[in-house]
Amino acid sequence: MTEIRIEGEFIKLDALLKFANLVSSGGEAKIRIAEGEVLVNGAPCLMRGKKLRPGDTVSLGGQTVTVSA
Repeated sequence: MTEIRIEGEFIKLDALLKFANLVSSGGEAKIRIAEGEVLVNGAPCLMRGKKLRPGDTVSLGGQTVTVSA
């Protein structure tokens, strides 16, 4: 599991996927989220603007990242 540190209060799901190199572009992030491939805290998430805060986990394609402050 990889830990991603954020500076602000939250990071949006599509931005996190790009920042963590789980996707190569924003377009790919949009498609993967829309197809239900992305799990947030273990449940599928279809909202690409979902606000992630420290303690949240995101999984895609067998890789998992945790958001930390």
